[in-house]
Amino acid sequence: MATKFDVATAPTPSQGPGSEDVIVVDNLWKTYDMGSEQQVHALQGVSLRIRHNEYVAIMGPSGSGKSTLMNLIGCLDTPSQGNYWLNGHLVSELNDDELARIRNKEIGFVFQTFNLLARATALHNVELPLIYNGTPAHERIERATQALIAVNLGTRTHHKPNELSGGQRQRVAIARALINDPSIILADEPTGNLDSKTGVEIMALFDELHRKGNTIVLVTHEPDIAEYAHRIVHIRDGKIFSDEPSGRVRQA
Repeated sequence: MATKFDVATAPTPSQGPGSEDVIVVDNLWKTYDMGSEQQVHALQGVSLRIRHNEYVAIMGPSGSGKSTLMNLIGCLDTPSQGNYWLNGHLVSELNDDELARIRNKEIGFVFQTFNLLARATALHNVELPLIYNGTPAHERIERATQALIAVNLGTRTHHKPNELSGGQRQRVAIARALINDPSIILADEPTGNLDSKTGVEIMALFDELHRKGNTIVLVTHEPDIAEYAHRIVHIRDGKIFSDEPSGRVRQA
């Protein structure tokens, strides 16, 4: 089957970011050296363009390269070849320290396993990115409190993760992802550890965040979760297999 692209979102090879682009990936390769002259090409020439306030799902089976692409988009790894611009920054050429600064400023992560500090309160978990960038304590507390209120956890600020339900823990993680007003929210299987009812509630929260203007990139293997997005990119064998609208009506 030939690769399909929505004309409005199809990337132009070797073209840098425009004013509306938050993510531009051009001919991205990631190759792992397995020893004995053996190499695995996890990504093979991927090109992708995501504009501000898009809601995009990236799908693919195990071994397809979707997790590798997520790590590159999230500045958790660097490509073997190709260029990646995030909000105008050519991040594919940055060193580890520079990538860490970009991650903290530009990307809000939401993980399947929540990644919360077990002994810290919800408030402290949310303010962590602000501690890393040197924000004064009084401002950190105010912003973290407001972020928790925004995800309907204003009465749980001093609760620790073991005192919260799975859905509440994920809301804490989402509040933490929002705290630095990032360019993108990168969500990796955000409902994977939740029951179906709680999963629907969390996806409704992502809908609300998108309506407020956030750019969301959702990595999932679940078709029903991907359908919440407005565009679905399928990865197979390290390449983009299809890139099409989900068919969901975008709400104003």
